[in-house]
Amino acid sequence: MATGTAANFKIYHEEFYGGVFESLQQNVQIFNEASRGALVLTSEMLKGDYEKESFLTALAGVIARRDTTSTADATAILMAMEELISVKLNRRVGPIEQTLDAWRKVASDQQEMSFVIGQMVGQHKATDYANTLVAAINAALSGQAAVNHTVAGTMNHLALVQGLAKFGDRASKIIAWVMHSKPYFDLVGQSITDKIVNVADVAIYEGTPATLGRPVIVTDSASLIDTAPTPDTYATLGLVAGAGIAKESESQDIIGEVVTGKNNLIFRIQGEHAFNVGLKGFKWDVTNGGANPLDAAVATASNWDKVATDNKDLPGVRIVTQ
Repeated sequence: MATGTAANFKIYHEEFYGGVFESLQQNVQIFNEASRGALVLTSEMLKGDYEKESFLTALAGVIARRDTTSTADATAILMAMEELISVKLNRRVGPIEQTLDAWRKVASDQQEMSFVIGQMVGQHKATDYANTLVAAINAALSGQAAVNHTVAGTMNHLALVQGLAKFGDRASKIIAWVMHSKPYFDLVGQSITDKIVNVADVAIYEGTPATLGRPVIVTDSASLIDTAPTPDTYATLGLVAGAGIAKESESQDIIGEVVTGKNNLIFRIQGEHAFNVGLKGFKWDVTNGGANPLDAAVATASNWDKVATDNKDLPGVRIVTQ
């Protein structure tokens, strides 16, 4: 097991050392209010590997023409149930090790190490939740042709309109966009080209750029990029309320300890936690996807089974651009 030493530290004069660490640059503030509730981060302790919730499926033909001249038996409509299934993902923190000597060399101790590592872990957890949930939604929607719109070019305002059209009369249910920075800045450039500045345009300009009155959550998640074609393509998600939920489903354990028996005393931190990922209108395929899946499995369309009868009861729409 690799153990860091003083050689791994950049030791500065006290006035330059402020306990600042290099944090992740990706924007992961995409949950709850930031996405108008499209992406939800919550907490609930859950047993087992899955969370299951049953619901009554829509009744087809419940209203029909009545023949006033007939006395024949009417055909009964049977009620049926389906279930929504979220899957639990188990995670490990560390172990992270550093000699106490290394901290003394920077006039610090393991208490500061715990604080700094805690901040880093918080950033990594948020990134993990965001990337995993976005990957799951993107994968699930990619398998539903009816809610996908592909553009042979870069992102523009017409593409947003055509994507919304996939939801027809329920397009107003799309409350937020999630997109990579590449299509976002393409849209910014298009706004300048289109010169959307007039008062009459206010209704579709409640954001920067013009995004049809919906906020844009920009996150450079790798799951939104497909590098297989040339040029690369980017998925933009138009989401409804409760499109996806990341739920902290087990209590977190973080252990810090001093390790003896080595040439130097070592401070070690290790932890464990878990969270569930669930999607509106889909259930996790417990047979094909299995328990505690790999990230690649979560991002596989066939592991998310559609249970909503109407496509308008899915997480939203998906627009693919260059």
